[in-house]
Amino acid sequence: MKFSQLFLPVLKEDPAEAQVVSHKLLVRAGMIRQVTSGVYNWLPFGLQVLRKVENIVREEMNRAGAQEVLMPMVQPAELWQETGRWQKYGAELLRFTDRHEHESCLGPTHEEIVTDLFRRNVYSYKQLPLNVYQIQTKFRDEIRPRFGLMRGREFMMKDAYSFDENKKSALESYATMRDAYHRIFKRLELDYRMVLADSGSIGGDHSNEFHVLAATGEDDLLFDPNGDYAVNVEKHDAENCPVAEDQLEKAKGIEVGHIFYLGTVYTDPMEVKIQGQEGNLQPVHMGCYGIGVSRIVAAAIEQNHDEHGIIWPMALAPYHVGIIDLRPDDEACKQAAEKTIAALSEKGLTYAHDDRAEKPGAKFATMDLIGLPWQCTLGPRELADGLVEWKNRRTGERTKLAVGELPAELSNAMAVAA
Repeated sequence: MKFSQLFLPVLKEDPAEAQVVSHKLLVRAGMIRQVTSGVYNWLPFGLQVLRKVENIVREEMNRAGAQEVLMPMVQPAELWQETGRWQKYGAELLRFTDRHEHESCLGPTHEEIVTDLFRRNVYSYKQLPLNVYQIQTKFRDEIRPRFGLMRGREFMMKDAYSFDENKKSALESYATMRDAYHRIFKRLELDYRMVLADSGSIGGDHSNEFHVLAATGEDDLLFDPNGDYAVNVEKHDAENCPVAEDQLEKAKGIEVGHIFYLGTVYTDPMEVKIQGQEGNLQPVHMGCYGIGVSRIVAAAIEQNHDEHGIIWPMALAPYHVGIIDLRPDDEACKQAAEKTIAALSEKGLTYAHDDRAEKPGAKFATMDLIGLPWQCTLGPRELADGLVEWKNRRTGERTKLAVGELPAELSNAMAVAA
């Protein structure tokens, strides 16, 4: 992809409304633009990152045996009234009335919709276990949308729902999804922790949160650096904590995933029963599993940046390599660009080629800002010796290689990601 053809409206200054690093850099790097409070346009580079998160999530959901569906954003009031959440959910639930005086809401989550889908189509234990998921836009009418994608009103989320014939089977489904979440966050190359958590407005008696560790996180976490114990402080019980208080470390976390064992919290009020193995009607046990797909994009930046801009992990980068062409009108630079692009394409690596007629300083600043993991600089001086300069964006390390030769670390990183 050539910069001269890209829609990449980068800014030199931080936007006045931005308070956290991810918001500042996403706007400055031309990845998002605000439409109204808490609602954003995704521009090409930002959408590339969002799709990479989606793809990793989708692959691991499929691997775990979940099946993808797509449910409506608009939800009828009567389903929420069955569970009592129409009254309980609060002002974050955006309610509206259509021309036929029928009440509906914009879905912040889909427990009622998916439970209704289940009860209309599943009747026997022989059809279980069942797990369905979607990646879809949600809406929560936040009173104070802030921090860009971290706490918006409209956002992208993956939500999955499992159905089982008893608690034992439901907890097995829960464990399967928990393992899938670990694979997802490892593939995203993020430093994260799974912690015990409160179930909040979703319900149920057991849940775990997944947090990306970052100084700007809104949640306080406690964890044993030498063991498995980790907890959100709101769930921490100092008197009953299998680990001594002085052995726990504190950290700030950004919640990017939450899994719940729901039991019959939704299936009981919605009168969902199936035929059991003995021929009797029995309740159905549920689990639900959310991942903030768009929030992960922001959280990754909060954890991966410096004073110059974003530093994308290879798994999330919109492109793997940024080619900085200092003299796009020079024949030697043109040939070097073609040879470099061919070498990258052969290895399955993606690139963005800055072929603009801009000053070198502006090109270097833009490339650091957008945070592609590797930079390849083509200049007449080095090319006279048959060399180009490669820079690792994360470490800042520079090396000169023959035209068409790729850094071993770049090729190895791609092999690991694949």
